[in-house]
Amino acid sequence: MHAKTALLLSSIAALTFSCGGPFLVLPGGALNGTPAAAPGNWAFTRDVSTVQLESNPADPYSVNIWAVGMDAAIYVHAGASRSTWVENMEADANVRLQVESTVYDLRAERVEAQEEFDRFSAAYEEKYGSPPRNPNVDEAYLFRLGPR
Repeated sequence: MHAKTALLLSSIAALTFSCGGPFLVLPGGALNGTPAAAPGNWAFTRDVSTVQLESNPADPYSVNIWAVGMDAAIYVHAGASRSTWVENMEADANVRLQVESTVYDLRAERVEAQEEFDRFSAAYEEKYGSPPRNPNVDEAYLFRLGPR
């Protein structure tokens, strides 16, 4: 490995672990921000492309992720992937979500109704310009986040 590459990788690692939260596509730990109660309406997230999701309160694991706010809930979608954060939320539904500099304590619940998934899908396509992967609710991991 070239010395420049090694230096770059060690710098990225140092930034990742000193920041707490996720860095680009690398997961992080506990989120830092101003705590706030869950809002009654998540419409303000319409112009926020990426948020940070923290799962596994015992050993915080955070990722950058797209999210869609609809009324009193905000949704995160993993497609058919059983990502680490999906497994964490299935083990413990308590999560934290950071939108810009504000952190919300929330509870995750997997969406099981196709009708709700279809409403999410339409809002997702409107926000991000393409429909989510895996349009069948039985094959996808879609979670509704709401107040604890």
